[in-house]
Amino acid sequence: MKRLIIITTIPFFFASCAQDSLTGDTYSRNEAGQAQNVRTGTITSIRNVKIEGSSTGGTLVGAAAGGLLGNQIGGGSGKTAATVGGALLGGAAGSHAGKAVTSKQGLEIQVKLDGGGSVSIVQEYNPKEPFAQGERVRVLTNGGRDRVTH
Repeated sequence: MKRLIIITTIPFFFASCAQDSLTGDTYSRNEAGQAQNVRTGTITSIRNVKIEGSSTGGTLVGAAAGGLLGNQIGGGSGKTAATVGGALLGGAAGSHAGKAVTSKQGLEIQVKLDGGGSVSIVQEYNPKEPFAQGERVRVLTNGGRDRVTH
C-alpha cells in the first residue's frame, strides 16, 4: 500500500516541476507560428521582482509522505488521527517547499510606447537578454501574453 501511494504521487511531483518559462525569448508549442502584435518603445524603468512559484506538487507529495509517516504511529482510531494529522502537516510543509523551489527571479519592465501610453510587463529574468533603462525594445503580444524583447 505504501509503495502504491508513493508511486502514484511521483508524477504529480514531476508535473509541478515542469513549469512554463516566462522569459521573453521562450515560446510554447502553441505560440509558434502565430502572428503577434508588435509595438515599439523605450524602457522607462526596471524593477527586480519575485515571481511566486506553484505549490500544487509540493502539497500532494508532502501530504502523501506525511500520511505515510503518521500511519506508522499508534493503532486503531489513534492511528487514523495520526495519519490525517500527518497528511495535513505534510501538505502544509510541502506547499511551502514547493513555492520556494519553483519561485523565479523576474523583472517588471515599464515601456513608454511610441504610439502613446505606457505598459508595465513582468517577465522572468533572463541573463542572456539584459535590459537597461532608456533602451529601445519591442513589446510583443500573442493571445493575451505580452513580453518585452530586443
